[in-house]
Amino acid sequence: MSNFWLEFEKPVVELETRISELREFTSGSNIEVDEELKRLEKKADRMRHDIYTKLTRWQRVQLARHPRRPYTLNYIGWMCEEFTELHGDRAFADDPAIVAGLARIGGKPLAIVGHQKGRNTKENIHRNFGMPHPEGYRKALRIFELADRFRLPILTFVDTPGAYPGVGAEERGQSEAIARNLREMANLAVPLVTVIIGEGGSGGALALAVSDRVYMLENSVYSVISPEGCAGILWKDRAKAPEAAEVLKLTASDSLEQGVIDGLIDEPVGGAHRNPEMAAAAIRLQVEAAFEELGNLDPETLLQKRLEKFLNIGVYQE
Repeated sequence: MSNFWLEFEKPVVELETRISELREFTSGSNIEVDEELKRLEKKADRMRHDIYTKLTRWQRVQLARHPRRPYTLNYIGWMCEEFTELHGDRAFADDPAIVAGLARIGGKPLAIVGHQKGRNTKENIHRNFGMPHPEGYRKALRIFELADRFRLPILTFVDTPGAYPGVGAEERGQSEAIARNLREMANLAVPLVTVIIGEGGSGGALALAVSDRVYMLENSVYSVISPEGCAGILWKDRAKAPEAAEVLKLTASDSLEQGVIDGLIDEPVGGAHRNPEMAAAAIRLQVEAAFEELGNLDPETLLQKRLEKFLNIGVYQE
């Protein structure tokens, strides 16, 4: 995984590696290569600009799924001074695909819930590739209700291909668990902020995203179905996923234009995986500003505005 790079990233990575090797080679010698280094760095800057400002929707999907991309636990580690993870739904089991607990950001207490993927095969099997079972969503709901009881704001991180569609999950009420989260989140009397950090897949994502403010990282995606799933339905050919991504309009800028989200958070050039701590700082800045604004609203106004926000999605005038 550590050496994994997407095909369109490779020219930049190769040039950056060459620059790094040249620096290392000359660090202990008297060889003057300042001009050559400046030339290569300018070339790398131009190449990064040319590649990352002209990404297709399918390339952004690939970035959203990038195995080097930071996950929920990474952002918690960079953003929070404290985090105490809470486990289990108190009914069936603990689902590792959802991380939940109590934290402090800037000294202020809050609850955090988010999807969690793995970095390798063993971790991904443990985390079920970030696809929650019903008990995952019920664990999330338990933390939401706990936060509501103690008047703690709630931050959620969304990064899932979707809820797990297996037989066991359906037998234990997957659709009911998701639907209940939608209903209960809509009625929580505390500020809710969601950040989509990678994949925002269907109801599996929405079950953590009925929030007063929903933000997306620049290279994240948010859609009712994956491009592969859409291609399989429309053209009976999953290889047409790039075309499906264009049709779905699933990028952060698309979602902002359609009024589905409230804001877009810029990533470091090349994506959050190129400078994770900078991405975390940008998220923290946006989250703290949102909670500051929402904290000035009384519960009744907060609930009314949240309801209006979601009722207005999908309303068009021609």
